Amino acid sequence: MEISWMALRGSSLSARQLHDILALRIAVFVVEQTCPFQDIDGQDLPESTLHVAGYSNEKLVAYARVLHVDDSPDAAKITRVIVDDTFRGQKLGVRLMEKTMSLIHDHQPGKAIKLSAQSHLVRFYEGFGFKTVSSEYLDDGIPHMDMVSADALD
Repeated sequence: MEISWMALRGSSLSARQLHDILALRIAVFVVEQTCPFQDIDGQDLPESTLHVAGYSNEKLVAYARVLHVDDSPDAAKITRVIVDDTFRGQKLGVRLMEKTMSLIHDHQPGKAIKLSAQSHLVRFYEGFGFKTVSSEYLDDGIPHMDMVSADALD
């Protein structure tokens, strides 16, 4: 499966790119997971937000948002990690995380990386060196745990 990857700053998103991102996020997080929440949170358009987008034949099929890539003194935070349901089971989530983490390290070497993982995905993120740093909690009714890159704990 050929995926073309793009790293987009929030301030440079085209209307089409933002539409595709929001459509995929709503399809999965709101509709598929039956979790009505305010996805448009004001964090998509700042220059310090990095959008990692994977396209297959011009269709957005993998996506992650990274907050505070340049302006946070302590950490970057990976949010909204998603793979289109028709592309799951092909290790695209692994490729997405590898690409996202590589981009963070390119922009901010040595910076800690944080994320809030849905609890059923904790083992997936552990495979990338993340460690759990919180008890389980509900976020919009879905169990989550906070995680941080292991190198940040050293």
